Amino acid sequence: MSKATDPVDTPPLTPAPLTPAPLNPAEDRARVIAARNRVVGLLLACLVVLFFAITIVKIKI
Repeated sequence: MSKATDPVDTPPLTPAPLTPAPLNPAEDRARVIAARNRVVGLLLACLVVLFFAITIVKIKI
């Protein structure tokens, strides 16, 4: 067994930090805007599905 694959010599795994590395304000703003755009898009998609569901139910009645 080679020394590189020996599990006894491997260092313990450390968990990733809970908070990401600080970004500059422009990157942080871009990240917030992208997240907001995803939420608004998901909300609009849900409203479209709700509209079609109500329309189909009204047609069946």
